[in-house]
Amino acid sequence: MDTSKDIFLNRLGQTSPFPFLIEVSHADGSYIYDTSGKAYLDMIAGVAVNNIGHRHPKVISAINHQLDKHMHVMVYGEFIQSAQNDFGKKLTSLLPPSLNAVYAVNSGTEANEAAIKLAKRVTGRTEIISCIGAYHGSTNGSLSISANEVKKTAFRPLLPDIRFIKHNDLADLSQISTKTAAVIIEPIQGDAGVRIADEVYLQTLRKVCDDHGVLLIYDEIQCGMGRTGKLFAFEHYPNAIPDILTLGKALGGGMPIGALVANQTLLKTFTEKPMLGHITTFGGHPVICAAANACLAVLEYEIDWSDVKQKGDFIAASLETHPLVHTIRHKGLMFAIDLTSPEQVNLVVKYCLEDGLIAFWFLSHPYSFRLSPPLNISMIDCEKAVNIILNSFDKVYQLK
Repeated sequence: MDTSKDIFLNRLGQTSPFPFLIEVSHADGSYIYDTSGKAYLDMIAGVAVNNIGHRHPKVISAINHQLDKHMHVMVYGEFIQSAQNDFGKKLTSLLPPSLNAVYAVNSGTEANEAAIKLAKRVTGRTEIISCIGAYHGSTNGSLSISANEVKKTAFRPLLPDIRFIKHNDLADLSQISTKTAAVIIEPIQGDAGVRIADEVYLQTLRKVCDDHGVLLIYDEIQCGMGRTGKLFAFEHYPNAIPDILTLGKALGGGMPIGALVANQTLLKTFTEKPMLGHITTFGGHPVICAAANACLAVLEYEIDWSDVKQKGDFIAASLETHPLVHTIRHKGLMFAIDLTSPEQVNLVVKYCLEDGLIAFWFLSHPYSFRLSPPLNISMIDCEKAVNIILNSFDKVYQLK
């Protein structure tokens, strides 16, 4: 008889030769439990997805309430559904007035695909500028504007007219021109190892885009929804508001959703020339929108942003003095911890897992490991995490 591991490895598509292979029984708060009863302190949160922890009771309640009403009834954009309306009203209420309309999709990468189309449709141009180090997804279009060539080569040809500039480099902004439809940028790059943009850089980028009639897109799929200590990462840069914002990951409180946010005038261009310029069957699914609306309410009313900063600073200060650590980059509870070699990173992740803590890698920065715990993790669990990670550092350091 096939075991659960056999079925996982032989009946499901695989993404890596080295899966964690934790057999999940259940999850709650900041912990995941396997079928043997072992508890794992989740310092990754599904890679910045479970920002309010696993199975937040308000999200569960919202899902159950919507299930009692209806699930999918029609492709997105045809019927008026209260869950979609409530989600759109709540999300836009938390954003600047210029970002006043939402197009709900199924994931962050779909939001970026839609953003590419919207930029081309609005401007009539084809060039998209992205950043070296960027990760915007793995579908054909979003992969085209991502920077990791190792991940792209096997799937070429990709989209034409894509240009890459250095993140946080003022001189490279000269490459933006009247041929450019949009610049898409993560204000805080995730997969590149938590690279934080300077305020002057983003302000200058905003001005250059304005001068050339170029749309500015912020991909906050990973760095948004409170991850950096503010609800949206661009709130750290109040003088550099984007024209288009893409969201995903944590937006659904653990359920799959993405969102393309822009001014209503821009989004309306999808309705004509051609009509149905962007369509989705399951985008805006009412159960998912209900979960997202509840998640937004939790982030708005239950998360103390000063507490997020305090916990992030505590973790960084506790780890950065260890001799194994070269550098720690963090904003809020978004961390990249640089070691000497990928081998050391792999061992640290391995030892942490053995001791009941989940850390993880970056796709494009093998010398770092990542941490992205739930925003509402307790300080007791932060201290526990620090002790487990330091213990793993000690084990690796002794091997030098």
